[in-house]
Amino acid sequence: MSPARLNDRSTPRAVRMAQPLARDVVEEIAKQYGVCIRPVPLRRQDILTGQVEVIDVPCGATLESKCPPCAKRNRQLRRAQCREGWHLDHEPVNLPDNADEYQRHLVELRADAQAWRDEVEKAGGDTTDLDAAIEDLNEEINRAGMRGNVLGRTSGKRSRSTKRRQDAPDLPKRQMTKTTLGRTFTGSDDKTYRPSMFVTLTLPSYGRVLEGAPLDPDRYDYARAARDALHFSKLVDRFVQNLRRVAGYDVQYFATVEPQKRLAPHLHMAIRGTLPRAELRQIIAATYHQVWWPSTDEVRFEGDHLPVWEDGAGYLDPTTGEVLPTWEQALDALDADEDAEPLHVLRFGDQLDIQSVLAGTPDADQLIQYLSKYLTKSLGDALGTDDPRRKAHAERLLEALRFEPCAPTCPNWLRYGVQPKGAKPGMAPGRCKGKAHKPDHLGYAGRRVLVSRKWSNKTLTEHKQDRRTWVLEALGVEDEPVDPHRYIWRPVKPGDPDLAPIGVRLLRSVHERQRWRNHLDRLQAEANGQDFSATEGRAA
Repeated sequence: MSPARLNDRSTPRAVRMAQPLARDVVEEIAKQYGVCIRPVPLRRQDILTGQVEVIDVPCGATLESKCPPCAKRNRQLRRAQCREGWHLDHEPVNLPDNADEYQRHLVELRADAQAWRDEVEKAGGDTTDLDAAIEDLNEEINRAGMRGNVLGRTSGKRSRSTKRRQDAPDLPKRQMTKTTLGRTFTGSDDKTYRPSMFVTLTLPSYGRVLEGAPLDPDRYDYARAARDALHFSKLVDRFVQNLRRVAGYDVQYFATVEPQKRLAPHLHMAIRGTLPRAELRQIIAATYHQVWWPSTDEVRFEGDHLPVWEDGAGYLDPTTGEVLPTWEQALDALDADEDAEPLHVLRFGDQLDIQSVLAGTPDADQLIQYLSKYLTKSLGDALGTDDPRRKAHAERLLEALRFEPCAPTCPNWLRYGVQPKGAKPGMAPGRCKGKAHKPDHLGYAGRRVLVSRKWSNKTLTEHKQDRRTWVLEALGVEDEPVDPHRYIWRPVKPGDPDLAPIGVRLLRSVHERQRWRNHLDRLQAEANGQDFSATEGRAA
């Protein structure tokens, strides 16, 4: 049957509805060729030539539900990053460059400006203009290629007693050595081995579960599960601190956070170097995190009885008109109470897995794939399950998270009689817009991938550049360095006359990818059986 006949309105509806939509086919082919299906259009102006053009930039999505091609690229980059750093046999070098003459000149100007401001302030004069000039100078210092602030940390850090809890075992402490590499061992064959570890850590039980759902939902501790998920990232940070303290060197790691079937977050961690398993179990058992926040035992405001906002004062008790304590005042009261207890204490559960891994073995490759297996999946995928028990379990957890404070700035603090940090009008309990309260995150608002600074001695951007360099070399295109100050980038608004329809832009990108792929396939055929497995997937 001819296409004209198929599109004829006289064709039966069932036949016409069975036809694939052309626009959907374009999107599917774009996914097949690794083209971003949600590109961000930007207008680029070349300040040297004056040329202006609209360029599509990949959205960079990390979830398959947003953009499968971008999610796939991110997963491949993470695999490459994990592989390069896990069994590194040389110390990474992360020495900052020496300051150039212009950078030193800016800091000297900043010193003069500080002295002038101090003199004016001492004399009781107005420092407004000087403060503005100093702020501009600070921005210029950063633009000149210097990190951070010349003043360093300018605000005090609130801290509690560092005395360990009586219910937590003590940890040994070794003298720190300036290395990131683990121990080596010599086998009976006189070969030197540098083993590393793969560790899986979970949270404790909140009640018996079967196939990811509680056997008795009424006895399942949803409140504890919600708080553990909210503060899980802090517990991981404390584990890394304890690990380095006991190991005696700057332990490097690559870790991913994924949801268990019961929806609790758990950690997979590749660790460079090795420790005795008994010692590692001791570290895990001794690791905890205390949340020193105001108490949430008493619900003071709910329903229609909520605090009211008054300009200049903040939130007031709707009955008495009393101003609610600010976040800092609530913490001051907590610090002054010698009998105060932490709001919550987190620990790891009894279920853990520790494996020793050697570089270049099938086990190492399999574990790297396992680390990145769920990176493109949403934490809240269980909400779309067909199992009514698991779906009900997810909904109960979300309800427990709804009124649980997720951060000092969370509006839920109003429910317990405390003004959130940075309070502003319009806040209401149960309406926090933080990531932790969204169904896609199920309480965990931290990063899904945790990588130590000296893992592979490269940033993710540098790993992307490695991938780009390989593709350009394979295509025979010279990768010329680009001056970052040469172009001016501006967003393109929808409806801009220079912006082509999304379908046209996808077709152009698919054509370009077809050309690249055909060229790469030809080069591979000409290689006469050369092994390209090491670069598999980079061209996509």
